This record gives sequence, structure tokens and C-alpha cells, in this order.
Amino acid sequence: MSEMHHVIARVISQQGTCAAGHKVGDEFIIGQETPVGMCSWAFYALFPFATVLQFGGSFPWEEDKDKTTAACPDPANPVVFELRRTE
Repeated sequence: MSEMHHVIARVISQQGTCAAGHKVGDEFIIGQETPVGMCSWAFYALFPFATVLQFGGSFPWEEDKDKTTAACPDPANPVVFELRRTE
């Protein structure tokens, strides 16, 4: 089995009113368990991106192979997360 990395999800933008109360600067560690305090809707949206980073993958549109951005699914109150692979 390949090595699994942790991913830090950090809120980099938030518009409107987030029902979960997320705000810029909030951070969550995505590892073997669902992060405590993270909105489940946001987690489900971020999970596919985090999984790629956890197992050493990257996204061809990103300059930094250890990072990507993704947003929660609420178009009226978007919360954008930066996902960063840790060593």
C-alpha cells in the first residue's frame, strides 16, 4: 500500500453566510477520519480532491503539485478551501 499523506483544508474565501460558520483562516486536517467541525457538505465536495493529494496524485492545472482549491456546493454562500498535502 502506498504512503498516505494528510491534507490540510484551509478556508481562503467565504462569501455570504456559511451555515456551518466557516470563516477565512479556518483549518481542518483530513486524514483517516472526517474532520471535527467541518461542514459535511463541504467535506463531501472536498473528499475527491483530498484523496488524490493523500495518495500522491496531483492536478495538471495546478502549478504546485501539493495544492489545489475546491469549493463547498452552496452557490449562494460559497466557501473556498485550499487543500495542501503535508509530508
